[in-house]
Amino acid sequence: MKSIWQTEKLIPLPKPEPLRGTCKADVAVVGAGMAGILTAYELQRRGARVVVLDRGRVGGGVTGGTTAKITSQHRLIYDRLIRGFGEEKAAQYAQANQRAVRQYAALVESKGIDCAFERRPAFVYAKGNTEKLEKELQAANRLGIPATLTDRTELPFSVAGALCFPDQAQFSPLRFLYALAKELKVYENTPVWNIEGSIVTFRGGKIRAQAVVVATHYPILNSPGYYFLRMHQQRSYVVALSGAPVLEGMYIDQEESGLSFRQAGGLLLLGGAGHRTGKNTEGGHYGQLIRHAGILYPQSVVQAMWSAQDCITVDGVPFIGEYAASMPHVFVATGFNKWGMTGCMAASAFLADRITGLKNACAPVFSPRRFPVRASAGKLTVDGAEAVAGLGKQVLHQPVRTLDDLAPGHGGIVRHDGKKVGAYKDEEGRVFLVSTRCPHLGCELRWNPEEKTWDCPCHGSRFDYRGRLLDTPARRGTVNRRAAISNGIVKNK
Repeated sequence: MKSIWQTEKLIPLPKPEPLRGTCKADVAVVGAGMAGILTAYELQRRGARVVVLDRGRVGGGVTGGTTAKITSQHRLIYDRLIRGFGEEKAAQYAQANQRAVRQYAALVESKGIDCAFERRPAFVYAKGNTEKLEKELQAANRLGIPATLTDRTELPFSVAGALCFPDQAQFSPLRFLYALAKELKVYENTPVWNIEGSIVTFRGGKIRAQAVVVATHYPILNSPGYYFLRMHQQRSYVVALSGAPVLEGMYIDQEESGLSFRQAGGLLLLGGAGHRTGKNTEGGHYGQLIRHAGILYPQSVVQAMWSAQDCITVDGVPFIGEYAASMPHVFVATGFNKWGMTGCMAASAFLADRITGLKNACAPVFSPRRFPVRASAGKLTVDGAEAVAGLGKQVLHQPVRTLDDLAPGHGGIVRHDGKKVGAYKDEEGRVFLVSTRCPHLGCELRWNPEEKTWDCPCHGSRFDYRGRLLDTPARRGTVNRRAAISNGIVKNK
């Protein structure tokens, strides 16, 4: 399902071109999403020779599914940052994200980018107790953010309170991204396989660079860095509604299980129903949003719906800086915790400063080398338990269903020819088999009936029903090579 950004008319980019052979660059950027393109653009602006590589297309990953709120209001984060990191580092986070909003505005204006950029207030609302909002208000004000508290909103239900950050923004992300990408040297359809020193190896060649930036949503190297131990992935869902009243502000519930709202031209984007990747529930996540839409906006009509995936760090702060102590010339930007627009802009400044030898006063809080136990211990325990459970299921789970038990249009783990396999039976009775083992670290995949995908609950890799890779950290598809099938397909007799 495509987002509304993916169906817009975009600035034409050069024909997709994979890189072949050996070349040199000052900086090689791996990943052509918002983080990679912004970082490459900033480095090139400072005079560096930059090459960008992507395994797919420009903006073909997470950037295309964002709700594209450009805001320093990241739900309720500042009170928690002050308690977990201290006021100095909390201020670094606040200043970096406030500055990112201004940087978008300046870039859009200076380059005349037509991307529906609009200044809007951002609200976190509470239906019940406002104690958390009041603490967040105090924290934001202490950190220099001019926030205010109100009980009046445009929402179609009453709220006990809403915390307002003024002068935030929203835009069309792919129109913005394409405007910058056309000025860069970007090689699409060029998956990177390894990074050694400052040499980037890809299918068909290598790049020798003085510095490498890994901006691939999820880092492509497990070791060193071990980011798979410090992050998990979550999915969230959006429906675009016509016929709903226009909202001037952007809104999000203070509770993780709540709804978000923003206007996009004549459409209202209603988001929510999020969950850890692989933890799929019965009843449908799109269905939840459509039911909410029917209650809140009974005259509305669903025009589009899509999902997105986000890396969630154990302490709620992105990892931006050196990839690992043993890789001083390799840098990473990841773990934006659903707030990737300002996070990507902040990352571009930090990494460009670091690579060009400048000091950035706001960078320390984002350092990948940090590991504040108070801020992260609880989530690390949960993430570790999920990984152990996923690995245990791959070894111990023995399915009782067979291919005959699958109804057309359904999928699941079955026994076939004495082996455990993942199977999807389409409406015509054809069966598509995949390995249930995630090629990343071996966890057992789970069937996602709503999107007809195989999802890894440990680290968030996703595959279509044929086993083709959709989302990293896995770097290849999951095909059942033992089954005697052509292209993974069995036709029912």
